[in-house]
Amino acid sequence: MAAFNLTLSDPSIFNLTGIPGLEATHIWISISFCMFYIISLLGNVTVLSVVSKEQSLHKPIYLLLCMLALTDIGISTSVIQKALCIFLFNLKGITVDGCLTQMFFLYAVSVMKSAVLVIMAFDRYIAICNPLRYSTILTNTRIAKLGLVGLIRAVLFILPLPLLLKRQPFYTNCIVPHTYCDHIAVAKISCGDITVNRTYGLVITFVVIGLDLMLIALSYSLVIRAVLRISSKKAHQKALNTCTAHICVILTSYASCLFSNLTQRFSQGIASNVHIILANLYFLIPPHAQPYYLWGQNKRAS
Repeated sequence: MAAFNLTLSDPSIFNLTGIPGLEATHIWISISFCMFYIISLLGNVTVLSVVSKEQSLHKPIYLLLCMLALTDIGISTSVIQKALCIFLFNLKGITVDGCLTQMFFLYAVSVMKSAVLVIMAFDRYIAICNPLRYSTILTNTRIAKLGLVGLIRAVLFILPLPLLLKRQPFYTNCIVPHTYCDHIAVAKISCGDITVNRTYGLVITFVVIGLDLMLIALSYSLVIRAVLRISSKKAHQKALNTCTAHICVILTSYASCLFSNLTQRFSQGIASNVHIILANLYFLIPPHAQPYYLWGQNKRAS
């Protein structure tokens, strides 16, 4: 391997490696990545197109599905484009500003997606526990305002991540062992003290995901209690259909995200290529199925 000039500098380029140890199979990995992305993109765009054209679907739950579809498109697009450049064309370089921009956009949209899942849980709570007031409590305008609050929260929470890294000193020719600019992967190649970066990243993980999961768990505990009290079998089945769909989406979103984040920080026994594959699967598989799975469940329950 060619020796790199390891001098302290303000580097203009980072080099993303892709998946270390699997360079020989990058072309085959790119095919599966591309297939997942195309299917995800087609499904999410279809949801957006149908809801926008069909006046009868201009309802809070379908507006939330559109928000979820937009976040899924944003997450997968921010990761897959650079990954395919690495796998297909060996274009590993990325400017520092481009890297930090990708990082901000990726994590901000992920936090926004978490907010959308919380709003969806609240939507199901109102729809099942207080159905007579649903149309007055959850209007399209109110859903849009809640989405805006979620977006502002995402920007405010994630903006310090790239700003803190921007202040870190790096050697020239820095190599980031990843397919995208993961926060911890970039922080680890810094030659400065990254205690603040690690701590802030961990706090954000637990505050955002922990708080959102608590709110979702509270909503669904009340929903399940209300569902169990429903005497009509048909109404009982409708409520269970939508709740089951939402819970499956929540589990696939948060479980893989938490596992990827925590193992990246604390586990020393898992190979780096396994970390990277799991991280990429989190950004590829949930967007591939979630919106039209929820679409189908809500259509059947309506």
